[in-house]
Amino acid sequence: MLTPKRQQGNKGEDAACEYLKKQGYKILARNYAAKTGEIDIIARRKNALVFVEVKARADNSYGGGLAAVGAAKQAKITKTAILYIKENKPKFDAVMFDIITLTGGRLEHVKNAFAAQGYLM
Repeated sequence: MLTPKRQQGNKGEDAACEYLKKQGYKILARNYAAKTGEIDIIARRKNALVFVEVKARADNSYGGGLAAVGAAKQAKITKTAILYIKENKPKFDAVMFDIITLTGGRLEHVKNAFAAQGYLM
């Protein structure tokens, strides 16, 4: 049985996938897990490989969804993205790290929210 928090997260990821598809993204993977962490959605848009972190919140308490993706979380996502690329060897011209927040039913998509600083891609 899923916890209420996990249920909210799954609904948020479902909504984010539907939104991305409507924007022309192709979903390659969901909940990709590796020893370094997990990536909610991996997608392709044109020749860009896009790693998407989804944060669903009931409200903006504690700074909202964007505040939850700090430097440590960004590093985990980046390391996990590198493992995905090494394992799957996708062809791409660019890599992007996006964040989608859902707060009280409102979706916000921050494209290229952070860079893979300090890591070779």
